[in-house]
Amino acid sequence: MKNLLLLLFTISLLSFQSNTPADPATYLNDLKKELKIEWPKNRTINLVFHGHSVPAGYFKTPVVNTLEAYPYQALRELKAEYPFAVVNIINTSIGGENSVSGAKRFESEVLIHRPDVLFIDYALNDRSVGLDKAREAWEMMIQMALKKGIKVILLTPSPDQRVNILEPNNELEQHSRQIKALSEKYGLGLVDSYDLFRQKVVSGESIVNYMSQVNHPNEKGHALIAGGLMRYFK
Repeated sequence: MKNLLLLLFTISLLSFQSNTPADPATYLNDLKKELKIEWPKNRTINLVFHGHSVPAGYFKTPVVNTLEAYPYQALRELKAEYPFAVVNIINTSIGGENSVSGAKRFESEVLIHRPDVLFIDYALNDRSVGLDKAREAWEMMIQMALKKGIKVILLTPSPDQRVNILEPNNELEQHSRQIKALSEKYGLGLVDSYDLFRQKVVSGESIVNYMSQVNHPNEKGHALIAGGLMRYFK
């Protein structure tokens, strides 16, 4: 019996294997249809943001600028796109936390909200635990969410000005690559925040223009991330 259960669990995990990332144009097609439904047939849509200080809204610590953080910037754009929708932004992020800690409270503090879409944003702080432990934590959360039928969108790290964003194979780029690989492995959505900021620097802009302090984006920086997120809802 134990061997049968193990086999069934292995098969269920293999069913998640995709090797291609989700297409932003189609990944949330079913949800986009629901967002257009009018009262009284509509329902509340739960978008859950799980991560560290950036999605939590920390700008220049200790100021928390909730309404200008990317979850709420995205909410404003969502309401412009879907005026009949009831959208609930649920933020389970904790400043200073890494994915290992976030995984420990995932079932009791995240899945309990029954997300329609789950956004995971931990890479900036995962440097403290390293690539291997971070991958293990991210995969645990991904697999638990997929078993519940939840759509998952992963985010690569926003910048830290102490890390040269143009330096090949820097520590943030390594975590970014790992997150991209996970999105491909499980066929998940991906918001490549790291590349959005990197392209601004490549085009000649200063990263300082997008930061409120050394490791937190300002409103303009959060707008970049929100724009990447909204590709899934257009």
